[in-house]
Amino acid sequence: MKKVCILTDCTSDLNKELYEKNNIVVLPLYVTIGGKTYSDGVDITTEEIYQKVAEFGELPRSSAIGPVVFEEEFKKLLKEYDEIIYMGIGSGFSGTYNNAVLASQEVDPKKIFIVDSGNLSSGIGLLVLKAAKFRSEGFDGIAIKQKLEEIVPMIRTQFAIDTLEYLHKGGRCTGTAKIFGTLLKMKPIIKVENGAMKVAKKPMGKFSRALGVILDYVRHDLDNIDPEFVMVTHSLNEEDATFLKKELAKMNKFENIYDTNASGVISTHCGPKTIGILYILEK
Repeated sequence: MKKVCILTDCTSDLNKELYEKNNIVVLPLYVTIGGKTYSDGVDITTEEIYQKVAEFGELPRSSAIGPVVFEEEFKKLLKEYDEIIYMGIGSGFSGTYNNAVLASQEVDPKKIFIVDSGNLSSGIGLLVLKAAKFRSEGFDGIAIKQKLEEIVPMIRTQFAIDTLEYLHKGGRCTGTAKIFGTLLKMKPIIKVENGAMKVAKKPMGKFSRALGVILDYVRHDLDNIDPEFVMVTHSLNEEDATFLKKELAKMNKFENIYDTNASGVISTHCGPKTIGILYILEK
């Protein structure tokens, strides 16, 4: 059986325990604010990013992992592993995917397999956990890649947003310009579809209404959801995460309900209090 390394980046938004338990290697993307660039999750935390936003009065910028970094990592890992499979932030959100492809071609495309997650946050994390499961079942790199690519279109990602400022100024979500003027009253629901973010619904008023909307998505899909994993992922919003986990537990459907924190890069584009429920459909 081939020894397969599962490689991801920090935007997959799993917690440290899940990465370690499943033997996942994680690379950081980068966040720049106040004229200084940081490795996300290595030398800056999400909470520190928000502190710097208040300090400098500017929103942070994120940047991709470069091809040279990937080349160095691939070469290092191939000294220990027979094959590498990488899935990270989707190609529609970052140049990281394309840089990984370029680097794999330079190092050894027969041993390195790159999956476009078409997603972000723990939408990627769901794929990472599935990859770990497939590896434990004895599948090699190419088989894992094929299985993951079948799952990609079945991932459902939806977030409730407390402030549109971060998404609007980052320019990564269609539809934000039309509703930006009413953002103080609106708590929009952002969905990932076809590898891009879009405004799906626009509940008004209290944030609890937005939480109800994302729970309704789950209830609608409940009979068709893969019960193995469901994610509650948030940017410094433990209170609402606790509420959502309790509501999901009442559904008596899920084997594992994971509470994970959004990385700095994800948080720079969604803002504080953002919270989502992410899962995989079975068909």
